[in-house]
Amino acid sequence: MKINLKSGIDKLIFGMKQNDVITAYGKPNKDYKDEDDNVIFVYNNLKIRMTFYKDEELRLGYLVASSSDLELFGSKIMNRKIADVKKDLAPKGITKFTQEEFDTFENYFNEENWIILQTEFDEVVKFEIGAIINSKDEFEWKFKK
Repeated sequence: MKINLKSGIDKLIFGMKQNDVITAYGKPNKDYKDEDDNVIFVYNNLKIRMTFYKDEELRLGYLVASSSDLELFGSKIMNRKIADVKKDLAPKGITKFTQEEFDTFENYFNEENWIILQTEFDEVVKFEIGAIINSKDEFEWKFKK
């Protein structure tokens, strides 16, 4: 599954509505509302969780994925050493990461592309990507019907 920076993953494009996602991938294995009344879809086979923001007309705005098929710039990222993934990203201009630690996990956040590489034991175990928020504090929706 190809990661499309600032846009989404594979056929998932920020700004889609729930029906658009169901058309592309079928019904989710699980759907529920979080504490903010955002709608969450979970697809087990894709190993992906998606958030549709209540305050944004339930548009797709955030993705959390852990599939071994995830690719960024043609390279797999999951279950690889973070140093190797960062080395692959550097020639593409992605070099600035804010690092946070939680127990055995570390998050590497790149604000420019709104991505997080989560590691455990120094290997990437989860990837998160969010819709870009512009200088006017508005989401830049990429999906056009």
